[in-house]
Amino acid sequence: MGVQFNHPWLLLLLLPLALLMVYAYKSDFRLAGRRKTWAIAIRSVILLLLVLMLSGLQSYTVLHQKKVVYVVDRSMSMTDTESAEAFIGQSAKGKEAKDAIAVVSTGLDAAVEQKETRELPGSLRLNADLKREYTNLEAGMMLSGSMLDSRSDSRIVLITDGEENVGSMLSAGRLLKDQDIPVDVLEMPSSEQQDVSVEEVNVPEKLYQAESYYIEVLVRSTYKGKGELRLYEDNAEIGRESVDVTPGDNRYAVKGLAKKTGLHRYRAEIFMDGDRQSANNAGYAFTRVEGPPKVLIVEGEKGNAANLASALSSGLVQYERIDPSVLPLEPAKYAAYDSIIFNNVSGDQVGERRMAMIEQAVRTYGVGFMMAGGEDSYGMGGYFKTPIEKLLPVSMELEGKREIPSLGLILVIDRSGSMSGDKMELAKEAAIRTVEMLRSKDTVGVLAFDSQPWWVVTPQPLANGKEDVISQIQSIQSDGGTDIYPAAASAVDEMLKVKAQRKHIILMTDGQSAGNGGYSDLIEQMKGGKITMSTVAVGMDADVNLLQSLADEAKGRYYFVDDASSIPSIFSREAAMMSKSYIVDKPFVPALQNGGDWTSLFENGVPQVYGYVATTPKQGAQTVLTSPEPDPLLARWQYGSGRTVAWTSDLMGKWSKDWVAWPAFSNVVTQMVKWTFPQFTASPYEVSTQIEGNRVRFEVKADTAGTDQLQAVITGDDLQEHKVDLVQEAPGSYTGELPVDQSGSYLMTLLGGSGKPAAPGTGLVVPYSPEYRIADGNADQGLQRLAELTGGRMLSKDHPEQVFAAKAKPSRQLHDWSYALLAAALVLWVADIAVRRLALPWGAIAARAAAILRRRQAPAGGAEAPDAGLGRLAARKQRTTAFYGGRSAGPPAPAPQARAERGAAGASGRSPQEAGAERPASGASRPAASPSPPRGAPTARQPEAGPGKEAVAQSPPQPEEERSAAMDRLLAARKRNSR
Repeated sequence: MGVQFNHPWLLLLLLPLALLMVYAYKSDFRLAGRRKTWAIAIRSVILLLLVLMLSGLQSYTVLHQKKVVYVVDRSMSMTDTESAEAFIGQSAKGKEAKDAIAVVSTGLDAAVEQKETRELPGSLRLNADLKREYTNLEAGMMLSGSMLDSRSDSRIVLITDGEENVGSMLSAGRLLKDQDIPVDVLEMPSSEQQDVSVEEVNVPEKLYQAESYYIEVLVRSTYKGKGELRLYEDNAEIGRESVDVTPGDNRYAVKGLAKKTGLHRYRAEIFMDGDRQSANNAGYAFTRVEGPPKVLIVEGEKGNAANLASALSSGLVQYERIDPSVLPLEPAKYAAYDSIIFNNVSGDQVGERRMAMIEQAVRTYGVGFMMAGGEDSYGMGGYFKTPIEKLLPVSMELEGKREIPSLGLILVIDRSGSMSGDKMELAKEAAIRTVEMLRSKDTVGVLAFDSQPWWVVTPQPLANGKEDVISQIQSIQSDGGTDIYPAAASAVDEMLKVKAQRKHIILMTDGQSAGNGGYSDLIEQMKGGKITMSTVAVGMDADVNLLQSLADEAKGRYYFVDDASSIPSIFSREAAMMSKSYIVDKPFVPALQNGGDWTSLFENGVPQVYGYVATTPKQGAQTVLTSPEPDPLLARWQYGSGRTVAWTSDLMGKWSKDWVAWPAFSNVVTQMVKWTFPQFTASPYEVSTQIEGNRVRFEVKADTAGTDQLQAVITGDDLQEHKVDLVQEAPGSYTGELPVDQSGSYLMTLLGGSGKPAAPGTGLVVPYSPEYRIADGNADQGLQRLAELTGGRMLSKDHPEQVFAAKAKPSRQLHDWSYALLAAALVLWVADIAVRRLALPWGAIAARAAAILRRRQAPAGGAEAPDAGLGRLAARKQRTTAFYGGRSAGPPAPAPQARAERGAAGASGRSPQEAGAERPASGASRPAASPSPPRGAPTARQPEAGPGKEAVAQSPPQPEEERSAAMDRLLAARKRNSR
């Protein structure tokens, strides 16, 4: 135990303060006696406490304790975690009983495996949930440093292979050195294995169409052998060659030709016998091929886009025609086109995922979109509440536009165990969308079935609202087997009771029926009741033959679905087709409503149209041509970064035969498509990216300095958008960072302050986790530098006792007394105020206390001594005399009369009261009368004594002798009363 001061020089203040207190004691302090002494003493102590507090008084105890935190690298490259656990357990055996240890694991982040303890569990297991795809030793060391303090001999033991790829362990080491925390290092290098990896893929950032170029690939290997290098452009193989691979770095260059315009992704893969790690065998790169614009035409049926293709060819617009089934499943593919055209394509042919990718390509990356109508498009194609409807300038909702035949619809949904998961959720979403499409006069029923049917919603009109129906649909859960016939028969029986102009059943299942009911009789009932049925087979396990035959005989449609995301589109399409209100099949001449810059295309008149699909223009859309209804025939608008056009008639010649034959047809269609092209001007920005561990760093250079607000939008294969606000660090220079957890390819676009693209979209690649890279063997140098920097040691795996071998350095555990001293000073300050301000009769208080003690010591039942009361009256008299300024005297002398009475009483052995009682009422024994006061002098009324009464002075203050006589009389009266 010891004492120390943070600011000992402040103790010099005690000398002048001591002189000040001595001076105050010897001077006139306005107090006297004991009060003065107490006041000076209390103030002296207060000043002493304040000086001690200001000087930083601290006591301390000396400790001999070690605190060790083990930091274990648990990244993917550290395959031998059991050895680390064993080393910790063996080294902990060498610690003293009072030593403390803790364990921390680190990957991309850090977590505490074992909090500080003096007894390590016998079966230590490192099992914290970490992202092991990265090594961040800095995070583990900083977390460990926060768990240690300067009160003990603190130390960190780092167990790692040293292959860090996020953060900097040397930066953490410098901070730990400032805290006097050394870092001991135990290097545990991973066992070397046969491995070959693709380290880099390089292509030029920009190419022109028909330009030749080289794809450079860096391959690293730990062994020698022959391998095969394959190259892909947008998942299409463009090259394959055999290569000789040697240990170390190998560079290869493959020649290519830029054939297609747009943004392209390249992938290089290496295959080699004996390779033990396949996660690092591929690398990616992006490039943009400049050239004429390119359009993607999606045909609902093969060959139905011939008129559209001819019009684009005459306008020198390049295009590519594909079937909906081969639409890309990667967002980067859509960025290769300037515009996408759907020509009479139904939603079930596309699927929800592809729709979402197209919507994102239009909204974020400025790709154009146009939909040409037909019997399988718009509402008839099942696009109600889909991502495609969101981007179009028209809506599929026709509420209040025209009289629609009443519809009775029953949805028969398989809820067996095989429908669990996404299938069941999509089926419920499909049913909800269908209900939302129906009108208040329509009737809807929902029947779920497994081995038995269950009416989720009995057939009922929607006049009372749709909320209850939708909530009941959401309650469907999957369970049980599959039996179709009881469900179909129950649906038909209920539908026969429904009163509607059109009656339709949609049956969906993904399994085989357990029973074989009499479907022929059921079909006859449906035909008699004018009921139609469409069927949906989900997956190859469905009873395809049964479902197809039911749809054919019940005059419905059969759908086979291998992508469950298209189920909602099928249900919506069926509901729209049954209403038949979407198709307006009558000739008319379109009217020009708001042509804008397209007015010149139609100023000489337009041909007649024979039909179209009815839609409703959205708020903010520009309706160019309308029908007499009025419904939009041609509409356009800006959607996000892109532009979209809706042509609600067809381009195949069924409804637009006069338009196809119109001489201006090719020019009009070409202008409609060109209007949707991305509106990029010459970009003043140069965008570059760098990958640093798990972070992507963006650097944007502007040709001219400005104050534009820039934002980078990054989209991965999961369609999740990440927005990064770029910070202007210097005129014309912007930077930003984004943490990424998954490797792969990403699309990026740069948005200006207006929210529109400021530069063409580009791609960036986040390579496979650096944990899978082949080590260069220089990790031990960094670990050695860390140990030397912090004053630590390089430990050996074979000598775990080294951790606690050295004696613990003594350390002080400090105890701060500042608050205690301040609290004591405040208490004494209150006492000082009490001594100086409160004039209490301390002597009287002491006398009263002594009297109480004497009374308690008297015998039980004894009467109070006669002199006790007289003593108290005498003491009161003395205090009164002192209060009025008289000089202090001894006990007052009895008055002459009192003395005479006491003398007579003493002679006769009786008290004065007894003697007075025997006197005659009148006689010679009366005392002589007092002389009369002078004329004009004030007279005093004599006190009247008697039982229970005391004399009261009525005259002004008298001289001391008169006051003494008055007190004597009072004492005599008190004594008589006590008798």
